[in-house]
Amino acid sequence: MRVAIGCDPNAADLKKILIAFIEKMGHEVKDYGSEDPIYANVAFALAEDVAKGACDRGVLICGTGIGVSIAANKVRGAYAACVTNVYQAQRAALSNNANIIALGAQVTGSELAKCLVEAYLPLSFDPKSRSFPKVDRIRTYEQGEK
Repeated sequence: MRVAIGCDPNAADLKKILIAFIEKMGHEVKDYGSEDPIYANVAFALAEDVAKGACDRGVLICGTGIGVSIAANKVRGAYAACVTNVYQAQRAALSNNANIIALGAQVTGSELAKCLVEAYLPLSFDPKSRSFPKVDRIRTYEQGEK
């Protein structure tokens, strides 16, 4: 799997830890940087590549994870979930077909962040699940169906 990762300057240390962890899991990592203090710029670039399939999944990090998730969700085809526990990380993939998770470096320690990534990456959305109509409604709305 090709995993995109990016953050704002405040989260650079956590990003480095997660890159090593994701690579150790056997995935290829594309680093979108951590220098831009305008976290939305990193979130937009990463989300665009995930949405078009250049990367399979994404991990975004800012102080709380909220800002990068809001920014990423402005990109058509990007579905970012801000997660704070393992259950949310699992359900982001399984129930919501999220292709990006967002983490908060100031509210999530590095060990928990690893657990969240580890819980999220191997899971896939099942289009036969009872969540499909809900997820599909989001997609159709995004495409202009009211």
